[in-house]
Amino acid sequence: MNNNDNSNIDGNIDGNIDNNSNSKGSSESKISGMFNWYGAYMGRGRFGRARFITHAALIAAVYAALTIWLAPISFGQQQLRVAEALAILPAFTPAAIPGLFIGCALANTVSFMGIPDLIFGSFATLISAQLTYMIAQRVKGRGAVLQAVLLPMPAVLINTVVIGAMLSIMLSIPLWAAALGVMAGQTLSCYGLGVPLMFLMRGFKYYAHPHKRRGDGSFDTNK
Repeated sequence: MNNNDNSNIDGNIDGNIDNNSNSKGSSESKISGMFNWYGAYMGRGRFGRARFITHAALIAAVYAALTIWLAPISFGQQQLRVAEALAILPAFTPAAIPGLFIGCALANTVSFMGIPDLIFGSFATLISAQLTYMIAQRVKGRGAVLQAVLLPMPAVLINTVVIGAMLSIMLSIPLWAAALGVMAGQTLSCYGLGVPLMFLMRGFKYYAHPHKRRGDGSFDTNK
């Protein structure tokens, strides 16, 4: 084998390594992008971070206030947590992810189930909010009906499993009974109230057309 053959082999190996590295980097970039809250809609521009924090705080305050105000129906085996309608908001702003988590944690401080609800309930909300955000990136522009079906689903399914299991253990009731009670309430809140909220949000220019927004929050009418 001559030197030219050796150089060709080395070149092919280097090319394959570069291609694999680029492919790996692309995959990692897509994954990290899904979790980059600040780099999405409101993390850019001079006032991006302040806007993000303000929106997150407002969502947290509304969620906590609604849940505490409606506490008699917000906790327990048969619960209707009206604030779960806000679980649709990560589809419009990533600020809703920490906002919903903090709001749920604040609301669960008054739960009769105490620390378990504060921990498991809050993290169930965090996970479902992140999944809603990720699904929204996948179904963007694919029709309102598909979005209306898929976007509320994480909040329903995650809470049915996590909160259902927690209620089953703490209240000593069958798992299926606890899960069905949670699922019924979540379905009413997330689909019955959340989907109309989704269509309402689509009517606001700021949220309906994020691709037209500049880094400072203003709109580029040429897009």
